[in-house]
Amino acid sequence: MMNFSLRLLLLLQFFSASAVLSQVGDYCEIAIVNRYERKVRLTAEIADTEEKRMTGLMYRRFLPKDTGMLFIFQKEEILNFWMKNTFIPLDIAYISGTGIINEIYYMKPLDTSVTYPSRKPAKFALEVNYGWFRNSGIAEGNRIVFNGCLGK
Repeated sequence: MMNFSLRLLLLLQFFSASAVLSQVGDYCEIAIVNRYERKVRLTAEIADTEEKRMTGLMYRRFLPKDTGMLFIFQKEEILNFWMKNTFIPLDIAYISGTGIINEIYYMKPLDTSVTYPSRKPAKFALEVNYGWFRNSGIAEGNRIVFNGCLGK
């Protein structure tokens, strides 16, 4: 049987590694304060270069539960997305520079006949599996907590 000190040491190492992983590389853990004032956690793949933003979630056939892609732009502007070569039904949230969700849209897979422009300038866009926002109690006006992963 493992003694208490060894178990505690292993547990601390696990949580230390998890904290580092949430802030480095191409992924980041964010939280969204939903309509019930609860933080809903999401692991977001970061799209912070032109190449990553252009490719997005194209060609993928699966997006794991509670994950998404966070698109980061240099400044707030009107954004416009479409579903070319995207096989996964998605929701997209356009987010202000202060972390407030301005609007949420459902995006139909492979439908290039429609684009999804933001009504207001946004600095971020967050794509998740279809229905994730609704099922998590997240709506327009809710706030995203970036947990320091964007250099804030």
